[in-house]
Amino acid sequence: MDSEPRQRNDDASRLSHLDREESRLWRIALLFLALLGIGVAAAVWDNLQHISTHLSLLIIPLCVALIVIVFAVFSARKRHEIALLRAELRGMEKASSAPPSETQLEHMLDVIRRSQKGFRELVDSFDDVVIALSLDGTIQAANRAFADILGADFPDFVFHRAGEFILRPTAAEAERLLPRLLDRRHWSGIIEVQLKNEPKPRFFDCSAQVIRKDGHNTGVSIWGREVTQQRERESRFTDLFESLHEGVYFSTPDGHWLDANQSLVQMLGFSTKAELQAINVEQLYANPADRIQWLADLDRYAVVLDREIRMRRKDGSEITCLDSARAIYDADGRVLRYQGTLIDITQKREMELQLQEQQEFSKRLIECFPDAILVLDKQFRHTFASPRIREITGYEPEDIVGADSGPADTEPARLYHEILAGKEKVGTSEYLSQHRGGAWQTLRCTASALVGHNREIVGVVASIRDITISKQLEQQLVQAERLAAMGQMIDGFAHELNNPLTAIMGAIDLLDSSENEKEKKHLKLLKEQSRRAVEVVQNLLFFSRPPTRGQIRLNLNELIQRTLLLHQYSLRLNSITIDFLPEPSLPLFEGDANQLMQVFLNLMINAEQAIRSVRERGSIRVRMGRTDSSLWISFQDDGPGVPEEMLSNIFDPFYSTKRPGGGTGMGLSVAMGIVRSYGGRIDFQPAPGGGAVFTVTLPLKAPATEEMSAAAKAN
Repeated sequence: MDSEPRQRNDDASRLSHLDREESRLWRIALLFLALLGIGVAAAVWDNLQHISTHLSLLIIPLCVALIVIVFAVFSARKRHEIALLRAELRGMEKASSAPPSETQLEHMLDVIRRSQKGFRELVDSFDDVVIALSLDGTIQAANRAFADILGADFPDFVFHRAGEFILRPTAAEAERLLPRLLDRRHWSGIIEVQLKNEPKPRFFDCSAQVIRKDGHNTGVSIWGREVTQQRERESRFTDLFESLHEGVYFSTPDGHWLDANQSLVQMLGFSTKAELQAINVEQLYANPADRIQWLADLDRYAVVLDREIRMRRKDGSEITCLDSARAIYDADGRVLRYQGTLIDITQKREMELQLQEQQEFSKRLIECFPDAILVLDKQFRHTFASPRIREITGYEPEDIVGADSGPADTEPARLYHEILAGKEKVGTSEYLSQHRGGAWQTLRCTASALVGHNREIVGVVASIRDITISKQLEQQLVQAERLAAMGQMIDGFAHELNNPLTAIMGAIDLLDSSENEKEKKHLKLLKEQSRRAVEVVQNLLFFSRPPTRGQIRLNLNELIQRTLLLHQYSLRLNSITIDFLPEPSLPLFEGDANQLMQVFLNLMINAEQAIRSVRERGSIRVRMGRTDSSLWISFQDDGPGVPEEMLSNIFDPFYSTKRPGGGTGMGLSVAMGIVRSYGGRIDFQPAPGGGAVFTVTLPLKAPATEEMSAAAKAN
């Protein structure tokens, strides 16, 4: 009781001291204002003498004076208010020493009720749960948020046990936690709450505080924020985090794992997450330079996308991974962590490598394949053409791709239609086609259906082969067989004719003794014609016999005469005269008579056909000569000559400018092959008056027999 009067005396003493200090401060402030006014007046005194010319200079002191006056008035009013408040405070101090009256008590109760109402409104305005429990679990107070969760009014749960509304935590669990709370007086954490009127639990981030009164623990106040949705999101994230096939990681800048999902643990060959976290990230890089570059790029760009790196598994094996990462910074710009994903693409890279090797193999195989490969879709448009198409048709693959297969009435188009319609699985067609250069050629197309994954025909695969040469070879073989049969017939025919011709000539010799001039004249004519017939038969036998083994010494003059005699009928029939001038001084030449006669015959036939292509009659001039080391025979015609653009191809096999059926194009090629086998050559030059001159040059010393045979076989 003695302490209260003493306390009031101390308060009164402090108030008196404060009054004195306040008066002193007011006096100092007023003195400062007065000095400020005097100083300003002194500063502008000289200017007052020129007031008529410097009125603008009075604005500053007038403003200062106005500010001083306003401040003085404001200070006086505030000082008066403070004095009134101080008087009221002193009156309240005096009144506190006396017992309160009934009016005062009612006033105080009214203040308390309004304070409680304000406190209730304040607590109810919280979105979080606020609840006060006694130590036995009775609800002493709660806010509106708790009532909304229970779905009840305050009278329904206040002063009721919490266990009537809450299944979990149970009373037993609360009793186990209570001693620890009373000992520490504070606790915070996540609590799972299961209400009786709800099927699913709720989660609250709670903070509990012990309520004490007069030094004793009387209850517990709990503040709780519901985090159910956040917890569910975290749970879904965790499920997603662990269920991803890609490896997901969180790591520090110094290489320590913060977290990793199970896919990453298995990808790197570890058994548990803890086992992985015990290894520094840098130790798992197969190439340490990749880690350095990775950190540099993250420091520069803050993100790395689809970076291919090599990682080392626990067992030491290496895998190829696709890494995407991002740097997370704090408010000061420092790196907190790195987070990203790792995708194992080792198998994908191996498959890509195998696929690349298969594609390269297929590409090389197609390039080496002698046929051109074409692929067409269901609209008969080319979707692929192999490079070989350039050699066969003269068109580039780019010219073929995208183009259609041509008119529907062509052989290839009909074949494609039948295959796409399912009428044939594999089909072949031969047809004539014009090369881009203008030459006609025979092509063979072999096509089959292109089947998709659902066993449906989606296109056609075709191979194109140029069979022009093989067709010409077939025709030449047929012609050769025909000529061989004809040679046998000629041989037999010549033998059969030779005997009666010999008898006829013998009989003519016996009749030659006749004295009748007319009979002698007829016998002479008959003898000349019989001798001519014998020469023809001998030439036929000479030409139809197979080539002799080795060479014999030949008189080229006689060889050309025999050739002209064989071809005389055709020349006379086509009105072509032969101007042949023998050269008796030529030495003998070692060679095969049949081969050389074939050379001369081919050159004369070529000249004859050239003349017939432009006129009905003409002439062929044959001349012979020698040099120090060779013999030469020239065949000059008065035909159209050879166009300049064809000069480089005239000796090529099967090259012909004649109409179909006019020749095989092998004459000059065969002649060149025979002459080359002797070490010679055939030259061409245009004739001075028009036409062509082919000159056969043969060396005087022919190559050895073995070399000639090998060269003949090669050609």
